[in-house]
This record gives sequence, C-alpha cells and structure tokens, in this order.
Amino acid sequence: MCTFSLPATVIKQIDKFRKHCLWRGSDINARKQPKAAWELVCQPKEEGGLGVLDLEKQNEALLLKNLHKFLNKCDIPWVSLVWDKLYPNGKLPNHTMKGSFWWRENLRLLTTFKSFAKVTVKNGDNCLLWTDVWKDDLLSNHFPELYSFAKNKALSVGKAISQQQHLHQLFHLPMSAIAFDQLHDLNLILSAVEVEETSDVWHIGSTSSTYSSSVVYRILVGEQHVHPMHNWI
Repeated sequence: MCTFSLPATVIKQIDKFRKHCLWRGSDINARKQPKAAWELVCQPKEEGGLGVLDLEKQNEALLLKNLHKFLNKCDIPWVSLVWDKLYPNGKLPNHTMKGSFWWRENLRLLTTFKSFAKVTVKNGDNCLLWTDVWKDDLLSNHFPELYSFAKNKALSVGKAISQQQHLHQLFHLPMSAIAFDQLHDLNLILSAVEVEETSDVWHIGSTSSTYSSSVVYRILVGEQHVHPMHNWI
C-alpha cells in the first residue's frame, strides 16, 4: 500500500472479510444484518464510528508520501531520476500523465495532495505561481482577471521572479484596466519574496517538511461533528 494503488476489487474483497468478522464472528453461516453503515464504522471513535481503517483512504495517504518526497526533492535516487528524466529544464508536473505506470498512479493524486498542502517558497523553482498555495490563497483566485491574460498558466514562482523587470511580457496584451491593477499588485507580492538557494519546502499543517500518513489520513477521511446523543458506541 506504500508503493502501489490497490485495485478496487481487492479492497472490496478485504472489506467483505472484515465486515463478516465484525458482524458474524466465527459463524460462517450467519446471516446477521450489519448494525451500521460501513462508512460510519470507518469513522474515528470520537466521531461515532469504530475507528476501522478505510483502506482506500489509507492507501492514498501512504502513496501521497511519494509525492511529498518528490516535491521536496529529497535525496533519494528515484526522486532524482524522475526529475532528471521527466521534468528537465525547470518543468513541473501537471495534469499530463507521463512516465512509468507507477509514476502515473502517483500523479493521479497530485491534485489531492495540493488541495491541502502548502509550500514555503525558497528558490521558487518547485512551486506554480497560479495554482499552488504559497500565499494565503491561490493567485488564480485572488487575481482572476490577470490570470485570464497569462500566457503560461503553469509558470513557476522562480521564473516569474526572474522576469520581474519585464513582467508584462508574461501576459497577453492589451489587458483590461482591472487586470493591469492586479499586475501591479502581483509585482508587489513578487518583490516581497526573499529568494534563497535551497529548494521550496512542501508541508502539511505546519512549516515542517515531515510527512505524517496518519495526519493525511484524517484529512482524507474528513471530520464529522457528532452529538453525544447520536454516538451509538
């Protein structure tokens, strides 16, 4: 589960065995009905469930660690190999699926990873200007009019900073008055970035680059507020 995505049929069969063990016990011929929906059983105990692991979400939480290592450019042979072979000249992974079947499986989780991960900009080479959370909000949402004029919507923060003296060249001209005002604001944001020599740091929940699969699992499962009167355990 740390390496490959489990087929849905395998997860379904394992869950079938787990349900049988939970509701029927040692009697293989029992026909007892489940006392609760499986989704509820997989909720944490403090949220009204039994704390049984959701295998699909657990599988994703373990696989997302590969993307965490990759985006942080950890000193691991496979990380260096993927960067050198698939993303030379400063390219960054996006929705284009390329590489081995194993790497394509990991890339399918890239959107999921970036939906809750944030990045601390260092050199800006490993962070997308518009669609990665390196400020309080996505710049594509904060500057929607300017974003619509962008020539390269997969531009890295580092490249944007390096072309700051000619920032207007990154956009289709002429642009609207609103977009021009947003261009000025973007220039101020880029000017405030203190560029360092080290790689950008991707993190979840804090400024540390340490990855916790248990924390990510809780994020993927979600949180439900259950009133004590409805807690059936």
